[in-house]
Amino acid sequence: MILKEKVALITGARRGMGRSHALLMAKEGAKVVVVDIVEEECQKVVEEITKDGGEAMAFRCDVTKKEEVDNVVKKTIEKWGKIDILVNNAGIVQFKPFIEITEEDWDRTLDINLKGYFLFAQACSKEMIKQKSGVIVNIASIEMGQVGRGMPMIVHYCASKGGVVAMTQALAVELASYNIRVNAVSPGAIATNIAADQKVDPKMTEMTIAQIPMHRFGNPEEVSRLVLFLASDASSYITGSTVVIDGGWLA
Repeated sequence: MILKEKVALITGARRGMGRSHALLMAKEGAKVVVVDIVEEECQKVVEEITKDGGEAMAFRCDVTKKEEVDNVVKKTIEKWGKIDILVNNAGIVQFKPFIEITEEDWDRTLDINLKGYFLFAQACSKEMIKQKSGVIVNIASIEMGQVGRGMPMIVHYCASKGGVVAMTQALAVELASYNIRVNAVSPGAIATNIAADQKVDPKMTEMTIAQIPMHRFGNPEEVSRLVLFLASDASSYITGSTVVIDGGWLA
């Protein structure tokens, strides 16, 4: 119960890694705010948590809309009085050749994957500054260059995740004096709904696995344990870092 009495807000929490983060944090004692675009699926996650004796509530939210983001934060403060942890997890990926990416494709990807992180980080930070404490964990990706790798067919996704890492570092420096830590997690190939949603060619999957020294995809629970560590006091002197979890792919 290393998060006992903590309040954790998790975006993109209706399925995949976000759901896994929510379930683990609830298991470790946190009161969890489940945020995503489909409220019915958020409610199912809340039901899983409450069935196991935890506390949680769900909100439908378009992370690109400031008024909706602010409303979620406001309602959370009204209910539980604080926000200790923000996990920015909501995101999309679209596989498309660079020359075929439309302006609408670009805007939608950057809006959800980067602007949404900014809006929630800003709204939650205002409360964390009042508390003089807080933790933000941003989900990035190894597919963003610099501390990762470039990847064809997802140029707009790579750009958005590179922005997440840069924003994480800048926020960590600016918010450190308020006792707010900000870190990023960069997963490699994780077994989520993305492959099915995007109808990824099985041959691409085989090629990916062949490049991973551990010869398998990671699972959401493995990422969640890292997120939990960064959200807890066990990582009290870590801020501004991007932690890779990829089965050795970058190595």
